[in-house]
Amino acid sequence: MIPRVHKRGSRTIGLLAYLYGPGTHEEHIDPHLVASWDGMAPDPGRDPQATYKQLQQLLDQPVMAVAADRRPDKHVWHLSIRSAPDDPVLADDQWGEIARRMVAATGIDTGDGAGCRWAAVRHAHDHVHIIATLMREDGRKPRIHNDAGRSQEEARRIEADFGLRRLNTGDRTAAQRPTSAERHKADRQCREQTPREELRESVRRAVAGANTEAEFFDRLAASGLLVRTRTAPSGDLLGYTVALPGDRNKDGQPVFYSGSKLAPDLSLPRIRERLTSGTEERVGAPDSGEESTIRSRPIGPASARRAATTSIWDAVLLLDNEGDDGAAAAQLSAVGEILDTLAKTSAATTREELRLAARAFERASRSHIRAQHAEARALRKAAREIVYAGPSLGRGEDGAATAMVLSTLLLVVVAAARWHAEHQHAQQAAAARQAAEHLRAAYNSAAHAPLTTLRGRGRRLPKTTRARYETTVRTVLPHLAETVLTERGWDALAATLSDAARAGADPAALLREAAGQRELDSAGSVSDVLVWRVRRIANLHAHTPQATTTVPPATATRTARPMPPSDHRRDGRNAR
Repeated sequence: MIPRVHKRGSRTIGLLAYLYGPGTHEEHIDPHLVASWDGMAPDPGRDPQATYKQLQQLLDQPVMAVAADRRPDKHVWHLSIRSAPDDPVLADDQWGEIARRMVAATGIDTGDGAGCRWAAVRHAHDHVHIIATLMREDGRKPRIHNDAGRSQEEARRIEADFGLRRLNTGDRTAAQRPTSAERHKADRQCREQTPREELRESVRRAVAGANTEAEFFDRLAASGLLVRTRTAPSGDLLGYTVALPGDRNKDGQPVFYSGSKLAPDLSLPRIRERLTSGTEERVGAPDSGEESTIRSRPIGPASARRAATTSIWDAVLLLDNEGDDGAAAAQLSAVGEILDTLAKTSAATTREELRLAARAFERASRSHIRAQHAEARALRKAAREIVYAGPSLGRGEDGAATAMVLSTLLLVVVAAARWHAEHQHAQQAAAARQAAEHLRAAYNSAAHAPLTTLRGRGRRLPKTTRARYETTVRTVLPHLAETVLTERGWDALAATLSDAARAGADPAALLREAAGQRELDSAGSVSDVLVWRVRRIANLHAHTPQATTTVPPATATRTARPMPPSDHRRDGRNAR
């Protein structure tokens, strides 16, 4: 059940006309009262003799009874209460009881016989609206401080008492939801998202991995947004607003939103906290010729993704170990930046799922714990490298490196859900779990081709080589050996151990280190998990189709069977 306190108004009859009217899309059906302050208010919806004017005058009577200089400028209070889509349809008397509990909880009508006048109007099966006037019968103003928070607390109690879907308690760090007017406008314009949501996503991508304010604003402009800045008389920048070029108000003017209206962490002061604790690398825009520090080596999409896995793994360890909460919060913020950059630069096969993952994790990237952004420099630098490396084609090494980084990202997102749950951040934990589902789908898509290639190479290894690695597995992993050696992913692990040996590493030592990093018993495919761990630890390329092997005649013509994406368990642990 979702209660929402709307902006206060000054015209009681205007709100009544809306509540009893047909709605903006003819969505209001059978508007009628379900409760009121005295149970005897006229109902223009069901009583043909009652009028809006009569109800308005009764509601406004306590306001008009006091001197004009004591009347509040905005005296109309408005609360809507909506049930969840899968909740049962409630009867009028049930909605009436809910309305009475809400006005009591918020301080509108405390039950002393002298509260504010109010009325609850139902014009749809799943919600009601409460209109009240902010002057008590005894001429005093009501005490409605924190009415939004108190309505949320009462909603949780109502859910329990009525057997409704239990929603997670918020902590007021969520981004502001689009208004109904914004949603209707988006529907009319056939937009997938409202302008507020589109802008939030664009601004988050602009700040991901940015090094300076100038770079941040350059990215905003390059993305096609309209940008306005606000400066002090001294010339110091105080804030910014953004708008979509095609989003206009009734006067034909662009509709601008400040960063803080998009999300709490997108205000200019909060963005500055990230930038001043940033990546420590000054690089200008590509092809600008104005780099303040020349990059020491060229880097491609695959290299950027492989490098990011190390920083992401360090974030997993930090979240798993009880320590500085501010540092952990910084990791979560930076993980959001990694997701934003991958959603922007990944191939079409994974782009949509990554976009949905980034959108979901946005809620999990902040809480009331203040992030110490200096602790996340490595992750922010990784995000920056991914941006400057450019788009990934999703094939060959690019696709394999994407699979590698997604397998590690899935693990850090699962760790984030656990961390939030331990800190009683219910909404953030739920958001992280939702992001994990989208990441799992993106990983399955990205990992199919590289794992199939590795399995094919593993099957073509000489029998003596495969036997040697089987012995290695039985020695290092005696309790999991039979599982690993009978999985279809064993061939990919054999190819990976062969690559490690060719690179000069000790396969047994690598396998022991990979297996010791985290438990493997819950993995859906132990061998697939070990493939990515070994390749990350040994810094192996994720995809080496040109590796040469001595192929016996009996196996030279064998065709690798296509292998479906690895079966990730719902808890995400097999991505470790």
